[in-house]
Amino acid sequence: MTMQRAKINRLPTGVPGLDEVLGGGLPEYSFNIIAGSPGSGKTTLAHQLMFALATPERPAVYFTVLGEPALKMMRYQQQFDFFDTEKVNSTVRFINLGEETASGDLRKVLARISDVVREQEPALVFVDSFRSVIVASQSADGNSLNALQQFVQQLGVLMATWQATTFLVGEYFADSDPNPVFTVADGVIWMRQCVERNSMVRKMEVTKMRAQATIPGLHTFRISAAGVQLFAPAPTLRHDDKTSSSSPGDKRLSMGVAGLDEMMGGGLPRGYSLLVAGPSGSGKSILAGAFLAEGGRRGETGVIAAFEQRPYASRGREVSELIDSGRVGVIDTRALNVSVDEISMLLIAEIRRLRATRVVIDSLSGFELALPPTFRADYRESLARMVSALATTGATVLMTSELEDRYDDLRFSPYGTAFLTDAIIVQRYIELQSQLKRMMAVVKVRASAHSNDLRLFSIGDDGISIGETLTGYAGLLGGRPTYDQRSMGRNGVDDD
Repeated sequence: MTMQRAKINRLPTGVPGLDEVLGGGLPEYSFNIIAGSPGSGKTTLAHQLMFALATPERPAVYFTVLGEPALKMMRYQQQFDFFDTEKVNSTVRFINLGEETASGDLRKVLARISDVVREQEPALVFVDSFRSVIVASQSADGNSLNALQQFVQQLGVLMATWQATTFLVGEYFADSDPNPVFTVADGVIWMRQCVERNSMVRKMEVTKMRAQATIPGLHTFRISAAGVQLFAPAPTLRHDDKTSSSSPGDKRLSMGVAGLDEMMGGGLPRGYSLLVAGPSGSGKSILAGAFLAEGGRRGETGVIAAFEQRPYASRGREVSELIDSGRVGVIDTRALNVSVDEISMLLIAEIRRLRATRVVIDSLSGFELALPPTFRADYRESLARMVSALATTGATVLMTSELEDRYDDLRFSPYGTAFLTDAIIVQRYIELQSQLKRMMAVVKVRASAHSNDLRLFSIGDDGISIGETLTGYAGLLGGRPTYDQRSMGRNGVDDD
């Protein structure tokens, strides 16, 4: 006799980003732990899950443990958008276990839960805070580990018998807690928070979820009026991904600066990522604005994420008008404690909303400063993931990066991430005939011929104007700045 493979139904959690991290949703009839320190958002997540999942066909029971908690919890949880007063006492019911818990007798607690489950027949069961049940049992009997293990196993069997999806909410401080509840649980969700200087960083980790592949690691989340929002890593580009009917690079986009398209071999290939690197005041933001404005003139839409105090002043009137008309979307980067995954998600959502073809991130240097210190350690890895994720949209991305202008040290990114981009433009200052001049060069356009010329440029009321090459000034430069032509490939064609 052939045994049929059991099919596990996955429930949509209603928490943005959580289904992706869980690997497709929450397994129905699973026995789960929501753990974390006080104030990390456990109760809020539990209520958000309950109100999203509860229906007349799938009712929920929320067991509270401490004295008079239901009224107090509801008072605060009503402030969230997900709270539905019409579901209370119909598809959602609150039951207090304070009296049974205070006795310290786990048998009484289990009997009370069992009676309610038989009477209400809920499909969803929440116990908050389960940690309080444990503490009460330990105070009544200092050697209660065996009794607790038996209680947890019996509770798990009871819920499986009644085909209920269960959540135990509790205050735990370390993954190494020897509590038997972690062994019995099908899923364990840890919620963490860390205060660094003036930053509050919240992260979630799914340390266990039976029978499905979750996304490992710590994932940033926020708690707002809408509830918990988890920022799952954006999907990265695979070789077999096709984001449009044509391949990236089969069409060139104009940069919006006369002469620059010619230097790049006909413009920036569509779907490419471009890094514009240079010192402060060299014209990076103006070039980024020209790129967006040119798209507007051609009927294209764009998105900008600007990490500056005055994000639009240096990009010109055309860009401001495009923003006001809604043809260029703006990612609000003024919020504290942003993460790279959060910005990636916001960018991708705005790109899809506007069907944007041009994206500007100005600048990577400001972006890094906007991150809490705990996020900066893996900034390089996160940035690589973001560039790859943006590539899946098919949009063409321009990023700026501020560099210290050193004549004896030619670099294109302080993070060692220049290799991630398909093209590089560098802007420099040079001293020429007792004047400070600006110079521009195209260092790289992947798999494409481009100019190797070093060209002067100026910034005026009409933006950037590219001038003559530096060939005639070789004797006046004193050998500065120096460029390793090998980094550009043979005959200006990049091999990488």
